[in-house]
Amino acid sequence: MERTFVTETGDLNGLPKSSTFAAYEVPDVRRSIVQVLTTVVPLGVLWTAMLYSLAYGYWLTLLLALPTAGFLIRLFMIQHDCSHRSLFRSPLANDALGCVIGVLTLTPFYYWRRLHLMHHASSGNLDRRGHGDIKTLTVTEYQRLSLLRRFMYRLYRNPLVLFGIGPVLYFGIVQRFCTPRLTRCERERASVYGTNLGLIALVASLGWAVGIERFLLVQLPVFVIASSAGVWLFYVQHQFEAAYWETGDGWGYAEAAMRGSSYYVLPKPLEWLTCHIGLHHIHHLRPHIPNYRLHQVLSEHPALLKAHRLTFRQSLRCASLKLWDEELKGLVPYPPAVGIQP
Repeated sequence: MERTFVTETGDLNGLPKSSTFAAYEVPDVRRSIVQVLTTVVPLGVLWTAMLYSLAYGYWLTLLLALPTAGFLIRLFMIQHDCSHRSLFRSPLANDALGCVIGVLTLTPFYYWRRLHLMHHASSGNLDRRGHGDIKTLTVTEYQRLSLLRRFMYRLYRNPLVLFGIGPVLYFGIVQRFCTPRLTRCERERASVYGTNLGLIALVASLGWAVGIERFLLVQLPVFVIASSAGVWLFYVQHQFEAAYWETGDGWGYAEAAMRGSSYYVLPKPLEWLTCHIGLHHIHHLRPHIPNYRLHQVLSEHPALLKAHRLTFRQSLRCASLKLWDEELKGLVPYPPAVGIQP
């Protein structure tokens, strides 16, 4: 059956000029500090409560792991703002806080920052895929693969791997090493090894203080939930039916931001926990705007409502999308209509 895709973005006429955003990009240091405190303190309290809950039943510990993981995700989002140097006016302050948070999120700051900035510069560009994004093939590319490589791609895009096993392996193991293309980048390499040393020291000290078994019983469920939810958030921000992908001169930065990034409409508590990252189109358009100003930008510039809106229920369907169809200009599952066998 033929599929068509109707984007809600329309054209980009009416968007604010670049200079309009300058005022929004100035961090409010007080708000930034409050945001850090309202994340770190509840995270510490909840983690401690999980530790004490072990004496009353592990079911209670697992129940508490949900909000604890939520605050760990929020901490990662603060690290994300630090990577764009949008949380504080001082680059050094952003970098220092990002490096410290990186030990708690298992994410080496400078290494991840390099990959993430590459993602911003190439998002939606078919010629520059593979920079900190979800691997996505076109229908034609998939059909040209051998059976083994098709199987490997399907395995990678399987929801159990992409949102379950994959995030745990990525944050827990892959980020402990520097990729070959960044091996010669001294700061990024030092960030990886420095984070590893900090992580060893943290685990050793907490393991000594509370016992390694109790530490793992608390930390592992938090880590698994946070890493899986974090990857899901990143996935739905760019993997929806009417997403934007172009090649060569047809690619444009503003178009990629507005048409290739979703406006993920979450319930208010989840929106707060995720530092408003659902307004991803605005973030990609102007990544130096602190997360706590994104809603202000949206309310004062209605043209930004042109982005593709996704509710949580609608986003669940995105998990079935696997390939970019260059003819239909949209992401599709593995339909027999294009000769793809299960």
